[in-house]
Parts: sequence; C-alpha cells; structure tokens
Amino acid sequence: MTIPAQIRVQAAAAQLLYSLPRPLRRLVAGKPVRLDGQELALDAQLLLRLQQLSGAGLVSGTVEHSRASLDVSRHLVSGKPIQPVLTREVPIPSENGEVPATLYTPEGLSPGSGMLVFYHGGGWVVGSRRSHDNTARFLAKHAGVRVLSVEYRLAPEHPFPAAQEDALSAFDFAYKKAEDFGADPRRVAVGGDSAGGNLAAATAQVTTQRGGPAPAFQLLLYPAVDATERRRSRELFSDGFFLTDEHMTWFIDHYAPEGVDRADPRLSPLLTEDVSGLPPAYIATAGFDPLRDEGEAYAAKLADAGVPVALSRQSDLIHGYANFLGIGKRFREALAEAAGALRVGLSGAASAKD
Repeated sequence: MTIPAQIRVQAAAAQLLYSLPRPLRRLVAGKPVRLDGQELALDAQLLLRLQQLSGAGLVSGTVEHSRASLDVSRHLVSGKPIQPVLTREVPIPSENGEVPATLYTPEGLSPGSGMLVFYHGGGWVVGSRRSHDNTARFLAKHAGVRVLSVEYRLAPEHPFPAAQEDALSAFDFAYKKAEDFGADPRRVAVGGDSAGGNLAAATAQVTTQRGGPAPAFQLLLYPAVDATERRRSRELFSDGFFLTDEHMTWFIDHYAPEGVDRADPRLSPLLTEDVSGLPPAYIATAGFDPLRDEGEAYAAKLADAGVPVALSRQSDLIHGYANFLGIGKRFREALAEAAGALRVGLSGAASAKD
C-alpha cells in the first residue's frame, strides 16, 4: 500500500516532535495530567495532544469512514515494519466461510516454537490485520513465537457472535495445523488487545469448557470483558484519553444490537460462573482507560479460581498502547513486557503438559 504524501509528512513531524528535548515536549503536551493517583506518561499525553490538534479520533463518522481513517492514521503511530519477520497468508476454513489470516515468523526461528493466535482490537467494528501488523511483528520477534493474526468478521455486517465464532475456528485450526506451521501444538496461546482480548478470553473459556483442546496461555491486553456494567474507570476516563465512553457505546451497539443478550459469557467473559481450569494468563490494563476496572476484575476472578494470572497495570498509559510502537519509548516498553510474559508463559507450557 502506498502511503499518502500528507501522511508521510505528518509521520515525520511526529517523529521530530518526539525527538525534541523533554522540556520542549512537555511544553507542547501541557501540564502533567494526574488522575486517580496516577500521572499520565509524557509520551501518551503528547499523543493525545497531537490527536486533539489534528481532530483525529478512534471513531470518525460512519463505520466505513472510521475504518478508512484508522487504516490511514495507523501510519502515523505504528512505525516502520519490524524486521526480520517473514509473513505468509493463511486461509482458515470455517462453517461460515474462509477466515483470512497472516502467519508471522521471525527469521531464524527454529521448528517447535510456541504460537500465538492473535485477534486485533477495534471494538469488533474497525481494525484489521493491517492496523495491527507491527503489533504482531513485535510480539513474534520479541517473544520468539509464530503469530497467526486473524481477520475475523466485523460488525455491524456480522454482529455477535460472528467474531467469536471465527476466533474459535482460528484457534482450532491453529492447534490442528501447528506442526505444519513449525509450531508445537502444546504451546499454542490466544491473545489480543481490547475487543481482541475479549475474543481471546472467550475462546479460552469455550475450549476449556468443552474439554479441550484449549490454549496453553492467554495474553489479554486491556480486554473488554463485561458488556453489562459501567465501572468506575469508565466514568473517570470517559473523555479525552483516546477511547471514550461515547466510542464504547458506539462499538457495543454495533456488535451487540437490540435483541442480543449482553450477559452471554461469550460476549462478557467476566460473567462466567466457573472459570476454574482456564489456562494461565497475563492481563495488562492501562491506568487511563475506561476498560481498566473490568480487566482487573477479570484478573481477580481468575486468581480467586486458582488460575495462574499476572496482572500488570500500566498506570501511566492509555487504551491502545500496543499500536503506538513508532513514537516515543514508553509504548514499546509496555508491549515488551507483554512479549516477555508470552515467552515465559509458553516456555513452560510443553513440560507442564508432558
């Protein structure tokens, strides 16, 4: 895809801004933002300031326009493609038609590696493999795993449970074909950010409840796990921190319109009564994120049920940080921690199953 000249100029300007001395970056960003005992990272505050100046937003008018805007604006924040990572297209068969996917393999990775089945974020309405290309590349390279990034069906054309059905088909396919891809079927994880974290959590539940095969690990980045309740973080960070309360309503109304039971555990994994026996999980939340409290509630529920879980609140960051790899340093640091958790989580998965 050819990047428009205007976007290239804007991306270069953003890089220049982030390279300025800290006092100048602070001058542009404004006074430090402190809320709920947390201080927003300068990298995040500067990004929000740029977003404010440009008038860009996660949701922009119609569904079609929002998707197109995200596809273009990703070039401003995602950075140059991380290399060396090999890619190939992988069609996933399913009862509802073929599900496109991309397999990412770090160059030189030996056979028998772990694999992550990755579901992109975007509120089940926007986002794609393209929008999360560098996120997948980063996880593949820094966790030392193969990553299968899934292009599940989007709402409103395909409302709930279409995305979840595709997510489940993708995991079953990845498990069945793991050795063909050079991966160890005992070390297949599921993961995703935001809506993708929702799909990963629900997939782990469905596969465990049916008696397997189930994922070896869950990588849940600021996941949406409860579509029925407004928690304190949604009120605290309702506006001005990238994902807004208005956006959340827009997304869920498209994915789960009137007539859908929003308490269905496949949509609201937090509401599942029995979560015992689920695979170990790394759950990351962002301090300045409307979804923060439900993600942390899910981590607590897993822990109470005896599921090994590592909860990491990135207290100074905003929703979406896994996509902002091309600007500043703080976003990469946070995703590097997640990659490390994935590497460790899968390193012991095979021996645990022997």
